[in-house]
Amino acid sequence: MKKIITLSFLVLFGTAHAQQAFKGKGDVKVNIGANLQDGGSGIQSSVDFGLAENFSYGFVVSYLLGVNEFSGFYNGGTTQYTNEKPDFKDRFDAKFRINANIGNVLKVDEKLDVYPGLSLGLKNFGGHLGGRYFFTEGFGVFTEIGFPIAKYSDDNELFDDLNNQVTFSLGASFNL
Repeated sequence: MKKIITLSFLVLFGTAHAQQAFKGKGDVKVNIGANLQDGGSGIQSSVDFGLAENFSYGFVVSYLLGVNEFSGFYNGGTTQYTNEKPDFKDRFDAKFRINANIGNVLKVDEKLDVYPGLSLGLKNFGGHLGGRYFFTEGFGVFTEIGFPIAKYSDDNELFDDLNNQVTFSLGASFNL
């Protein structure tokens, strides 16, 4: 009976600690999911590396698969467009980012990682607010809202707004 109780305790203790959302230095998280925004939707993937107890850095890439065609006069201009679709450079974005992983500071469930952060990308300097919830040691779900703070363009190009707006992402998260 003692062996069963001891084994049960070890399994319960191991499971509780294995599901911790952010462990700090050396932690690696990968997110893969859908990117939803005005005028298009696509895929997003990110990786975050733990630097310290509450800080991480990483990279995020997104690619818009479904994008609305544009017809008409853009931004009050004089050029008329008919059924224009964006090129690869308009659909793709890559960013370097830093996060403040504050789940333990907020004293939320240890399976939940809450992370506001800043990003420096090909299209803009921006911010994001995200959360990850882990069901097991290696698998969870994530959601993020991203927003531009400073755009690199003056919005004169037809598809400049595609990667310069508020985005919503959700999908799977993996602990490596």
